[in-house]
Amino acid sequence: MKNLGQGEGAVIERRSGVALWRQIADRMRREIAAGLADESGRMPPEVALAARFGVNRHTVRSAIAALVQEGVLRAEQGRGTFVEGRQRLAYPIRARTRFSEGLASQTRELNAALLGHGVEPAPDDVARALGLQAGARVVRLETLSQADGRPVSRGRGWFDAERFGGMAKAFARTRSVTASFKALGLTDYLRHSTVVTARHADAADLRDLQLSPGAIVLVTIAVNVDTEGRPVQYSETRFAADRIELHVEGSEGKAAGQAFPPAAAHSPFTRK
Repeated sequence: MKNLGQGEGAVIERRSGVALWRQIADRMRREIAAGLADESGRMPPEVALAARFGVNRHTVRSAIAALVQEGVLRAEQGRGTFVEGRQRLAYPIRARTRFSEGLASQTRELNAALLGHGVEPAPDDVARALGLQAGARVVRLETLSQADGRPVSRGRGWFDAERFGGMAKAFARTRSVTASFKALGLTDYLRHSTVVTARHADAADLRDLQLSPGAIVLVTIAVNVDTEGRPVQYSETRFAADRIELHVEGSEGKAAGQAFPPAAAHSPFTRK
């Protein structure tokens, strides 16, 4: 177990605008990776952690509760708090990026749910990314993906309604974008480009991904194209950072590794 004496890594900022319990939770997460728990995975007692970070036990208890909710720790009645043994899932980003194929070997069960959908005029950034005229009709899907019962990502994707007008109905039946494309006549598609950023979870992330305030999400903005290079999907996906690692792999053809179109790099996810 790591020495709990106060040190540089234990400094917190009381006037930073970030709640103390959130700061403690973030410090604990980093120190867990560095060996804060003992050989059995048991965390130090609350009183020791409170002394370590120079806060009261209530603040430590709130930080621990947040990490339990996020799946980093688990509390066992009468035994203490332990590091959750589940590792982050490795999600590969490659020329052929597929949710089910990328995680299938790491999980027992994968599920996807359709949270919402609609047909709407394409906003300017979506139209540019899909190579459509401004205001052209697009299908919007909002989805939630789970691995072994834990929500790992929520996404929003847009598709040309003229070509993929049945996408929502197909996804409701197949629970898969790839299977939906096949049902609509597109047998293969490639990842043209991906931009990855990290942000604090917003209110919808907290609700759908079952995170606590201040948690981090990894955000990918991506364009997929068919084998002739025509855009077929523009999407933004938000991954729970404590549950998923994004692995960028080598390209499988000229569709991968190209620069993301600047006009499409503005996030549409928060659009109401």
